[in-house]
Amino acid sequence: MLALLNLAGAQYYRLSLGERARSPLHEYLRPSGVVGQSAGLLALLIFFFLWLYPFRKKYRALAFTGSIARWLDIHILAAIGLPLLVAMHASWRFDGIVGLGYYAMLVVCASGIVGRYLYVRIPRSRSGVASTREEIAIERRTLITDIAATTGLDPFEVQQVLSVSKSGESSGMVSTLLHLASNDFTRRRLMRALRKRLRSARGRSRLDKKTIARVVDLASREISLEQQLRMLDATQRLFGYWHVAHRPFAVTALVAVIIHVAVVIAVGATWFW
Repeated sequence: MLALLNLAGAQYYRLSLGERARSPLHEYLRPSGVVGQSAGLLALLIFFFLWLYPFRKKYRALAFTGSIARWLDIHILAAIGLPLLVAMHASWRFDGIVGLGYYAMLVVCASGIVGRYLYVRIPRSRSGVASTREEIAIERRTLITDIAATTGLDPFEVQQVLSVSKSGESSGMVSTLLHLASNDFTRRRLMRALRKRLRSARGRSRLDKKTIARVVDLASREISLEQQLRMLDATQRLFGYWHVAHRPFAVTALVAVIIHVAVVIAVGATWFW
């Protein structure tokens, strides 16, 4: 929706400043116009909402507002649309303090995608709290038992089928990301092979399509846990580095937004007062 709105105003946004002033859309799409400033106000509300997520993570008393994982999903969804709203407000001109805040925001959004990738590769409970190694081991045993009960195979045989090659744990940031990506491709390849194997054996067993799908889901979860457990220390270390890089840009964007809003209110460049 936001992308369509930006495309609808593309003709205006491509104009020079002098040409924009003569455009019939100028009254609406300029930064202080009805559409432009409405987008800015909505972006400001979303921006401050994004800063509630760190408070939810820090204070357990806020658990009644929802799980950390759910908060993160909403946090990311809101952050994805924010740059488009800000671009509409700025009429796609990023000069001065607005440009500083916008580019800092883009860095935060880009790093947020990496952070989300790392976050989901650290095993967690339903509440979003990171699982211990013992909890991961218990969940893996439960998954193997469920697969064995569903397929009629021996648990040891299931464990052998789902075993993956164990490469050494990485210590560097780039090598850790490469190993994580490699694990994803390996897991998908193994799941395709397992699905094909179960389908070919369906005539000799009682496994229907629904059961095969369930077995593949359980197997994918078990292999994922095994890979995540092996890379746990490296992933958590990289996630810590990510926090160090993510926060300064987020604070820079916050300061730039506060200064921008203060200046706009001070000079009265608004349509609502």
